[in-house]
Amino acid sequence: MKRLTVYLASLITAAVMSLGIAVPVLAQTAQDQINNGLCSGSNLKFTDNPGQCTATSEDATTKIDNLVHTIVNLLSAIVGIVAVIMIIVGGFRYITSGGNDASVTAAKNTILYAIIGLVVVALAQILVRFTLSKLTGG
Repeated sequence: MKRLTVYLASLITAAVMSLGIAVPVLAQTAQDQINNGLCSGSNLKFTDNPGQCTATSEDATTKIDNLVHTIVNLLSAIVGIVAVIMIIVGGFRYITSGGNDASVTAAKNTILYAIIGLVVVALAQILVRFTLSKLTGG
């Protein structure tokens, strides 16, 4: 019972720490979207000065490009948080395996698959950015 309590407390601590890293990034993105939404009347964009909007010539491809970037960044943050949690879970499973070969193998596979997930997310980011840059010409 004591092991389970320590395990759950560590998992909750890791989740809270991961959210502490991701939430400010997501909050800034949300604030930018709100600010730009306030100026969306006639091709206006929010500037650094509060309450002021400037004229822009954003076209549909730029808006789609920004939307795809936002979605990919959000999904990458979520998958990154989950992968870090799974690495921690795999580490605890490895530590608490007690020398049981099946438990050790399962723990190592958990860690390996979490790392592979992080690599896939990083490659997806690169692939999406490359594809969008070639499609939009920028």
